[in-house]
Amino acid sequence: MRGRGIIRTALWAAIAAGACALAPAAGAQALSELSCRALWYQRNAVYAEQGYCFKTKDAIATFGERCFPPYGQLTPAQQRYVNEVKAWEARRGCR
Repeated sequence: MRGRGIIRTALWAAIAAGACALAPAAGAQALSELSCRALWYQRNAVYAEQGYCFKTKDAIATFGERCFPPYGQLTPAQQRYVNEVKAWEARRGCR
């Protein structure tokens, strides 16, 4: 079963690599083109970079259980980007 998690993580990493090329420099226009799942990934990838301790099975399967300082504390620029992603998630009706 672990193999499926690795494959899923690799798949989302590939999708995110394309999406990350768009963000945050490309701004809202690029985010407007992303699916709910891609927006979810974009938002959580920022937290993962900052060592956030994920609690959901899906997030742990995608980003792992690697918690480290600053434990999800975002810089002001990261927080602005996350807020923009959340706004697009709300516009799309993502859950």
